[in-house]
Amino acid sequence: MAEKMKKLVKIITRETIKPCSPTPSDLKSYSLSFLDKLQPPIYIKMVYFYPKNNHGTITTTQQLKKSLSESLARFYPISGRINSNNTTTIECSDEGAEYVEAQFNGVDLSTFLRQPPADPAVLQQFFAAACDSAGAGTWPLLVVQATFFECGGFALGVSISHKLADATTMNIFMKSWAATSARSFGSAPKSIVDPVLDSASYFPARDDLFRFQVSAPKLKKAEVVQRRYVFDKPKLMDLKAKIAGGGDGVQLPTRVEAVVALIAKCMMAASSRPDSSSRGGGGGVDTPPKKFVVFQAVNLRARAEPPFPENLVGNFVGFVNAESEGGVAVQQLVAEMRRGMRDFTEKKAERLRGDSAGEVILECLKEVGDLIGRDNTCGLFFTSWCNSNIYEEVDFGWGKPIWATTPVISDRLNCVTLMDTRGGGVEAWVSLSKEEMDSFERDPQLLAYASRNPSLLL
Repeated sequence: MAEKMKKLVKIITRETIKPCSPTPSDLKSYSLSFLDKLQPPIYIKMVYFYPKNNHGTITTTQQLKKSLSESLARFYPISGRINSNNTTTIECSDEGAEYVEAQFNGVDLSTFLRQPPADPAVLQQFFAAACDSAGAGTWPLLVVQATFFECGGFALGVSISHKLADATTMNIFMKSWAATSARSFGSAPKSIVDPVLDSASYFPARDDLFRFQVSAPKLKKAEVVQRRYVFDKPKLMDLKAKIAGGGDGVQLPTRVEAVVALIAKCMMAASSRPDSSSRGGGGGVDTPPKKFVVFQAVNLRARAEPPFPENLVGNFVGFVNAESEGGVAVQQLVAEMRRGMRDFTEKKAERLRGDSAGEVILECLKEVGDLIGRDNTCGLFFTSWCNSNIYEEVDFGWGKPIWATTPVISDRLNCVTLMDTRGGGVEAWVSLSKEEMDSFERDPQLLAYASRNPSLLL
């Protein structure tokens, strides 16, 4: 079924949506921040699935384009272009975003969601731009694809250049766009998000990036396999209760802490098998125990002291880490992750507001490189999109999304992306080598709390 689904999307139209009003002349050049400059020229993505509404395909399409045009005027840099990946500015030329309309033939939305694709490659057909396209630096900074199912439901695939946006920026834009549309439909009044477009004042561009050298991890070649797991709300409550009652002084663990700790523990177990082919070798008699570092991406807007504006557009992501060895308990992992967060808060949060903000980031990135560059050490990378209120706030006036996900296709091992589910649980996309995934997906601790690729129809 997955192979058939890869061939069911047909592009109907392509057009450019420009902002409804021109960008003022004094805003024609938008400075990228130091952190923006560090990002690769790729697109980050989200796809939102919506049920059939009473407005019809034509009205839905017209409203999407109209409200997008209005939103582009508010987020004016998104309509511009980056002339070169080495530049420090976006030329706010009002060239616009690419809008694609497509048709999904042969399967209605309910059938698609009853057996959601386990392979993220199937979900890529809902995007008009390739994630790792080098053009993400110079092509439209925003590419939208609305794909309509025969039943009237549709998927909205949104790709935004990582040179301008992180996950939070994506959410800021989507909530603002949805609120703009909902108001036009006469829905209950929603506040329209006003972005803060001033990232370079917090992390000014700098010319000394050559000082930053990350030790390249010595990765062995391996076939990367990705799987989707869902922790529903009742199972999450059980997991949190187990962690809170298991010692190590851990009280009131969050959903994200619980899921990260359990998945990391199971990844460590899979990676420590004697026949593991991932980085660092196996755990045989002549091989020292493999060491692990759990890296968590954190939103610097909330972690700075005092906090940055919550609607600040740009890339504001740092990392905290927790070192461990295989066989550690989930309670201990949560305790170590909290220690890492405390260290970040105590040693770096206030510096993010000063002249040394750039140095803080360089220190974090150098630490990542040094840790994963050590012999017999494996890095596990976690990114969370949880607690974003996507299911409540990305409502364009015709209903809330049934499913919102970020299907990451990557050749990077040991990466996990977390999302909220509609029912208050957590969805995880896990990337491992084929050999380690074979072990990971049979782990009884994982299977006690997570379901592999369950139906999305509640």
